[in-house]
Parts: sequence; structure tokens; C-alpha cells
Amino acid sequence: MEYKTVDYCFKPEKHDGEVHLRGWVHRLRKQKGNIFLTLRDSTGIIQCILPNTEEYSLVTIESSVELSGEIREDSRSPGGYEIRVNNMAVVGASDNYPIRKDFSTEFLNDVRHLWNRSRKMQAVMKVKSGVLRAANDWFHENDWYQVTPPIINRSACEGGSTLFKLDYFGDSASLSQSAQLYLESLVYSLERVWSLTTSFRAEKSKTPRHLAEFTHLEGEQAWATFEDILGVEEKLLTYVVKQVVERNYRELELLGQNPEVLSRISTPFDRISYEEAIASLNQRGRNMQFGDDFGTDEERTLTADLDFPIFLVGAPVSAKPFYTKIDSADERLVLSADILAPRGYGEILTGGQREDDFESITRRIQEEGFDPKDYSWYLDLRKYGSVPHSGFGFGIERIVRWLCNLEHILDATPYPRTMTRSFP
Repeated sequence: MEYKTVDYCFKPEKHDGEVHLRGWVHRLRKQKGNIFLTLRDSTGIIQCILPNTEEYSLVTIESSVELSGEIREDSRSPGGYEIRVNNMAVVGASDNYPIRKDFSTEFLNDVRHLWNRSRKMQAVMKVKSGVLRAANDWFHENDWYQVTPPIINRSACEGGSTLFKLDYFGDSASLSQSAQLYLESLVYSLERVWSLTTSFRAEKSKTPRHLAEFTHLEGEQAWATFEDILGVEEKLLTYVVKQVVERNYRELELLGQNPEVLSRISTPFDRISYEEAIASLNQRGRNMQFGDDFGTDEERTLTADLDFPIFLVGAPVSAKPFYTKIDSADERLVLSADILAPRGYGEILTGGQREDDFESITRRIQEEGFDPKDYSWYLDLRKYGSVPHSGFGFGIERIVRWLCNLEHILDATPYPRTMTRSFP
């Protein structure tokens, strides 16, 4: 017996007699003579009609089933087709499935292992898969090399206050905040490298865009200037968005996103300088001073009325880590830029040119309170054949949150980890 997927049922040119399906009972409505069952599999849902017999009446929500029947066209059914079931068998029963209507977000996070079956989470995970696939395709089409940097290390990349520290066989180590330092080392061999890793930040933040564990897409390129890397970033993001629209149009619509608007993304992105952003925020009632860093509220204000991403170019030296290169045109600033997603979603990428001078980066490491000895291997890169180089890091869940029109980043990952949640 050959089983088909639900999406097969909506392709009338392929229909050929009886069809065999398997999946889970997504919705269920029982009447005196018939049972209306919505079957779900990984490709979608379809309404199935079967007689209300004693055997079939025992089926429940989220039971796994196998069924056979005739595909019928019916404009009253979702999608215009339904299954007239001839035979059905319950594979795995589901007693008192705990998720019903009107449950709190906290409860749904407690039963995340079950909530991931929902149509919303299924759509989000498909979009996320599409983002990762498109990014992979872009890197390979443009001759970048994927590499595998370590997750356990001793060199802080984003500041010591957000490290997850651990005992490493009696020595002190931490979980990676970013693969960047290791990617920098590999450009001296491969020139253009990228990685997809899990990064960890012990930030005590409850904003809608922060996770303690997130998926980090990072790239580094030798010989690349600040302008070079901005071009790479906008081309990569534009490619990813267009591919997701093409492959996940239906999921985006289901999530309340407008794929037609997304499809109009194009390069070059508009830009706003750090000082222009300060002025714009102050015109809107903020009280920002040069040197202030931008947080969630400021980024929301800057992007609330936009339809497409923009570059926020430049940042004060005090706001960025030691590896960012100081802007020779204004030494109060570094050559760093964020991509801010529209409609208030804020930062989804940070990138820029790296400091390639040994003396300058050693001094900045010390100024941030770190011991240069812990970065001896990293400093060697500036002693032996240093070159200009630049890079960036995408927060995959932040991109997914924007593309999927999600209120909170928790729904951009199957099992979110925050300062208050490590279960299930």
C-alpha cells in the first residue's frame, strides 16, 4: 500500500482512485450520522468524512490514524477537496489531549513538546527551515566555505557579563557567545568562511527579542572593507527573503505576513547614520546623547513605519566589543553596522570591519578588562600576516520572528531557552 501526503489531495491532475493517508487528528466534529475529521500531516490539512460508527466514534484529537478513501471536490471544504473515508485505523490513541482553546502562553510553553504540533508552530518551523536552506545555498553559490568552530572556549567575544561559565575538567571555560574569533582565524586559510552554530548569552533580559540560546549564522571575509561586508550582508538577506517567499508563501500567509511586501525587498538598503538616528529619536521625544547605545525601544521607534530593512551605520566605541575597527574619519565611532528589520522588529544582524592592528586590539582588550593572555592565539593573527577583514552575525530566530510576524521570539524556536525557562 502506497501512502500519499495531504498536499497530494489538492493536485487533481494526479488523482487516481482510492487514496491512502496517514497523520494526526487535528480537529474533530461528531454529528449523528457523520464524523468530520481534519487530518494533519507535515504537508497540510484536509477534511475527512466518515460514518459515525461505534468504532470510529472512539477517535480523539491528536490520535494518529491511517485511512483510505475517495478524494472528492467540494467547494465547502477547506481547500476545495475532502476525503470520503472507506476505512480508518487508529495507530496511536490520544486520551485527554491537554491543549484546548484559550490557554495562556506560559502553559503552551510548558507543553511545548505538544504545542509544536500546532499549525502556527508547524508554519514557523517550515519558514525557519527555508531561511537556513536559502542561506546555505547563497554561501555555496558564492564560493564561501562552511566551517565548524568550537562551542566550548576560554575567550569571551561579547563581554564577560553574559558568559555561561562551566568547569572544563577542572579548568575554567564557557559556552560560545559567537564563533567570530575562530572564523577570523580561518580566513587566513580559506578567505571566505561561514558557520551555523548555537550561541549562548546569559543576558537577564525579558524583551520579545532575546533568547539565552540561539541559532547564529556568521561569516568572515579576508581582504573585505567595511563597505564590502555591508554589500555581502544585504545581498545575503535579500536572497534569503526572496527564497522564503517563493518556497513558503502559504506559511507566511497563514502567519499573517504579507509575502507580496516581502518580495519587494531589494538592494541597496537605505541607511541611517548613528548621529542621524540620535537626531531622529530626539525629534520624536527621546532624550538621547552621543555615546548612548540603542535598545529595543529605540530600534522600534526608528523602524515602526518602514516596510524594508535599513542599515544603522556606525556606533560609539564604548558600545561595541574590542574587535571592531575604529573609524579613522571619526575616532569616537567604530566601523560597525546593524541591519534593523522593519515594523519595529529591530536588529537582526550586526557586522563590520575588524581591528587588524596588533597594538590597537591589545589595548582595547585590556580596556575592556580582559587578560591578553587569554587571547594569545587570537592576537597571533595580527602578528603573522594580518590583513583587513570584516564579518557579520545573523540571529536566525530574529529573522524568523520578523518574517513570521511573531509577537515574541519564543515562537521562533521549538524549545526556547530564556532566563526563566530551561524545560521542556
